[in-house]
Amino acid sequence: MLLAAPALLLAASPARADLRLCNMTSSRVGIALGYRDGQGWVTEGWWNLNSRGCETLLKGQLSGRFYYVYAIDYDRGGEWSGRSFMCTREREFTIRGTEDCLARGFDRSGFFEVDTGEQKSWTIQLTETNRPGGP
Repeated sequence: MLLAAPALLLAASPARADLRLCNMTSSRVGIALGYRDGQGWVTEGWWNLNSRGCETLLKGQLSGRFYYVYAIDYDRGGEWSGRSFMCTREREFTIRGTEDCLARGFDRSGFFEVDTGEQKSWTIQLTETNRPGGP
């Protein structure tokens, strides 16, 4: 009966809900993220992940279903990209809006879509073989 008490305490703990990304490749990668918040579209970057490393990109329960990722392989070149174009820049950034990237002095990058199925927590895994825009 005493063994049940610690289990109940663990079950009562709040569940952790985040958007995480794990770099399952043998390279260092740079990550940019696009998503909608209460004020519209936002892109943020860069998270630099070592090989086999994970990082929390957004903390807390996910409020949207779709998130967008653009990633660069620093060691071998190439990228994980897609057909959803959003604004980025070379150094750390938070950019509001996805329109007129070049005219506003930003780069225009193709992000791939991640459908979380409206889950409140999600982990994205980059691998050597899921490189949508890569060689």
